[in-house]
Amino acid sequence: MKYDLSPVRYPMPVRDPLVRRGDFGEVALGYDEEGAVSEARRCLECKNRPCVKGCPVGVRIPEFLSLVKERNFAGAYRVIAETSALPAVCGRVCPQETQCEGNCTRGIKGEPVAIGRLERFVADRAAGTPISRAPSNGIRVAVIGSGPAGLSCAGDLVRLGYDVTVFEALHLAGGVLVYGIPAFRLPKEIVEREVEKLKAAGVTVVTDAVAGKAFTVEELLGNGYRAVFLGTGAGLPRFPGIPGEGACGVFSANEYLTRINLMKAYEPDSETPVFPAKRVAVVGGGNVAMDAARCAVRMGAEVTVVYRRSRDELPARREETEHAEQEGVCFRFLSNPVEIVQDGESNVTGLRCAEMQLGEPDASGRRRPVPKEGSEFLLPADCVILALGTSPNPLIKNTTPLETGPHGEILTDEWGRTSMQGVYAGGDAVTGAATVIRAMGAGKRAAACIHEDIQKSLRPTR
Repeated sequence: MKYDLSPVRYPMPVRDPLVRRGDFGEVALGYDEEGAVSEARRCLECKNRPCVKGCPVGVRIPEFLSLVKERNFAGAYRVIAETSALPAVCGRVCPQETQCEGNCTRGIKGEPVAIGRLERFVADRAAGTPISRAPSNGIRVAVIGSGPAGLSCAGDLVRLGYDVTVFEALHLAGGVLVYGIPAFRLPKEIVEREVEKLKAAGVTVVTDAVAGKAFTVEELLGNGYRAVFLGTGAGLPRFPGIPGEGACGVFSANEYLTRINLMKAYEPDSETPVFPAKRVAVVGGGNVAMDAARCAVRMGAEVTVVYRRSRDELPARREETEHAEQEGVCFRFLSNPVEIVQDGESNVTGLRCAEMQLGEPDASGRRRPVPKEGSEFLLPADCVILALGTSPNPLIKNTTPLETGPHGEILTDEWGRTSMQGVYAGGDAVTGAATVIRAMGAGKRAAACIHEDIQKSLRPTR
């Protein structure tokens, strides 16, 4: 049978919430072969391919799904790998519901094809498949930052024959994939596997190398690198500016997740243990807030997410919100913090909030939350985690003469060219905090632009 006309997608098997909330093992277990083939058969192979238009890296989705139907999983992987450097990552953490799956024709009268789950299945089956590359052309390119934008750019350039060196500030490569996303959503061995593939293809990875301190962009350009790509991310946390932010027990989500994910604070002998909280309030409604809340549950705390809009406006993926609730996370919608309450020794004792109501839409298109008069209440807590977004780290801006925007974001053209000759940028360093797949798309565009600009410079002039 070529097509399965079922309006419902094949279910993803997941671990029991009462079990998984006690460890950091992966929640979703992945399709088996029969499940993958069954789900792939729901694809109608539309001629206008709306799913491809919704993919920031342009994966040829109908083609790879057609090969899954035929059980040609190696061929399906080759199709995906033509445009995606990190398919096992994207299949797990990309918001497919607003991208490829959000454009799927099957979603008009039922559930869209589970494209992300199938990408994960194919990538996991092809775990040992190497990256193909052209012979070295001897041209060196530097990539600063080993997050999704940097790895995507490096992967495309090494395939074209460039000698690529990736510089990473931390001791492990992967950027936000290792320090920001918990192992129960993205196991660290998956990221390590993708990085090792790039290394095997010829990418050199240098860790513990902080741009602006260990070296400058100008020094790289002066030492044999023909181009530099900046994929430094957005690691500077934002704070709400309310009383009590400096109290003991207040964390940015960035710090909290880095301690958990990168420094393994959950291990008894960790050198960077996480705060031993019993009642945690997480402020924010995005995926980072869900990650922080679910980590805090696993650290033994009672957790409440405080979000100033309603459930309908919640920006986190629905799947992540559902998993959080299954694991015991509580939600206080239409609530906004006005003060972090502390005792005489500066320890957090609670979060004072105001109830909100939705008014007219703001610049984002969502209805603006407005406080209700006399509605303040106290939420008991001994730890507050602030997940209110991030801005680009100012270190690069402070050491390199690049044009930047009002929030420190690097200004580029649509292909990633910055104001500095030979320097390109993409991902969160340009857009502010966004999704993994959009950062990868920016890395791909920049790689194509770097290749075009270098090759153009090598052509003889008449």
